[in-house]
Amino acid sequence: MKFDSYENYQSKIKRVLITEDEIQAAVKKAAKAIDEIYDGTPILLVSILKGAFVFMSDVCKAVTVPAEIAFMMAKSYFDGTVSSGNVQITMDITQNLEKYHVIIIEDIVDTGRTLSEIVKMLKARNPKSFRVIALLDKPSRRTVDFEADMVLFTIPDHFVIGYGLDCGEYYRNLPYIAEYGE
Repeated sequence: MKFDSYENYQSKIKRVLITEDEIQAAVKKAAKAIDEIYDGTPILLVSILKGAFVFMSDVCKAVTVPAEIAFMMAKSYFDGTVSSGNVQITMDITQNLEKYHVIIIEDIVDTGRTLSEIVKMLKARNPKSFRVIALLDKPSRRTVDFEADMVLFTIPDHFVIGYGLDCGEYYRNLPYIAEYGE
């Protein structure tokens, strides 16, 4: 995907669905819930790259409990705007999870396949506790039985960009969530 002009780039942003202020308020609320649940107990925040890195950064800065971070990378979109249905773990975490209260920080739950596979893999490593926090949820697209423990926003079936989410690696730097339009 190449853009011949800034106007062409901007023209793909159909409309803002969730503003920067709405996201930041929801992140603060989620961080407060994490602080209350863990009450000073150290946690391991695991970001699913690349989409969740912005969300993870904001959550990490907002929690007050001791927090370590780790990163995993999984692919299911492969340059398209629709999940391929094939989940590929391309980077795994190295921590021994038996020592940790693990919180997966995910950008979006769409079909649920990616997170379902990751959760299965990580729970088999026997963490002290395990939760999934998702920025966005698209329940109308679910193809497997999966529910995050906490969802900040439920959205309709639109392809979305911004706040870490991309289309062809572009738009991750937008401070809001927008609908992508051809």
